[in-house]
Amino acid sequence: MKFFHRYRGLLGGAALLLAVAFALGVCFFALDRTAAEAQRLTVVLDAGHGGIDGGVTGVKTGVKESDLNLSVVFLLQERFEEAGFRVVLTRKTEAGLYGLATPGFKKRDMQKRAEIICGANPALVISVHMNFFSLPSRRGAQVFFREDSESSKRLACNLQSSLNAMPDCARRSDPLRGDYFILNCSEYPSAIVECGFLSNAEDEALLTDGGYRKELAGAIAAGAMTFLSSPANTGGGVDIFSRG
Repeated sequence: MKFFHRYRGLLGGAALLLAVAFALGVCFFALDRTAAEAQRLTVVLDAGHGGIDGGVTGVKTGVKESDLNLSVVFLLQERFEEAGFRVVLTRKTEAGLYGLATPGFKKRDMQKRAEIICGANPALVISVHMNFFSLPSRRGAQVFFREDSESSKRLACNLQSSLNAMPDCARRSDPLRGDYFILNCSEYPSAIVECGFLSNAEDEALLTDGGYRKELAGAIAAGAMTFLSSPANTGGGVDIFSRG
């Protein structure tokens, strides 16, 4: 006790210095982390439809497009986050983004997606959908881009090339121009990926297989990262292979 009373001033001072050092360490760590976060590129992943708007349905299983879209987006999220990107999802659940299911819900849903995209300041936007056509023989993944956006066209070309290279590719396609809200609502490089045709039984069988959806997500992510690696698209390119 005598020792404590004699040196309590010194001990108190040492404790104060340790507390200050710890606080400074926490601050520097937070600043460093904030700086690292600021340097990370952001991608927006948009799972089409949701809620009362289920999209198209499979001809054999009746699977809803909205559910498959969300499944592929979650797989894409894993791919991008593993590569070090910041990922923003427009839709994170089965619900839509329209609030109450009252008249005008579709317009409110799309406007909310546009708000999320513009607020994220992304390097690119990928909207995931499933296709449907009156002829059941139509198959394969198809990418769409905005006609007056060269960066969106380059993104779409990279995505389509990667999808065409998949072992299970049913039909090799060229990316197509599309006049869609999700492509027109911002100036960021944006593409719609129609992953396959739920009107075709063979495509539906693939799209309802979890292993195939993982391959699909891998191909989409690879195409996007090829786009981001180009100096023409990111002002110097992104060294994606050095990311954790």
